[in-house]
Amino acid sequence: MKKMTVALLAGLLSASAFADQGDILARFRIVDVAPVSSSNGTLGGHASVKSDTIPELDFTYMITNNVGTELILGTSRHEVDLGGANLGKISVLPPTLTLQYHFTPQSTFRPYVGAGFNYTYFYSNGLKSGATPVQVKSHSFGPAFQVGADYAITKDWFVNVDVKKLFISTDVSAGGSSLGTLTINPWVYGVGIGTKF
Repeated sequence: MKKMTVALLAGLLSASAFADQGDILARFRIVDVAPVSSSNGTLGGHASVKSDTIPELDFTYMITNNVGTELILGTSRHEVDLGGANLGKISVLPPTLTLQYHFTPQSTFRPYVGAGFNYTYFYSNGLKSGATPVQVKSHSFGPAFQVGADYAITKDWFVNVDVKKLFISTDVSAGGSSLGTLTINPWVYGVGIGTKF
């Protein structure tokens, strides 16, 4: 029992040597993109954007032992309803860049917070109101915030949980007439694994 305890402690200590300046952390997550949607103008307050579960890849470069910058990559496709009527689906690509602070980068449990911005590109627009195509402005910029934690399982591998809040909105029109603004503002809940280079 004593030998097992010593071996376990040694494993944890070796796992904690991590996240030094210059390291690149790569994470693969499964995330749920859960919009908190609303709308104004002719759209009124009745638009609803459905959730989507997707794979996500991100890379963090450690500028110092505590400060890193993360690029988040993933794309989702969402079903849109208006007043109970289905308008179809549209795809969203929101590459997101955040500046993170890692509180305990040399520990087994490593929480962090981050803030930055997202650039969102809307594509594969299949939205229609009846037979009339619905257009959306294809670009959006907005802030992004995150909180998460890595937990070391070996010196080079770890598990990750992460929550992000993205602010995304787009102008909507049909037949050349403005219908207002569709706000998506999703919560992004993720869990995954990661390694370092």
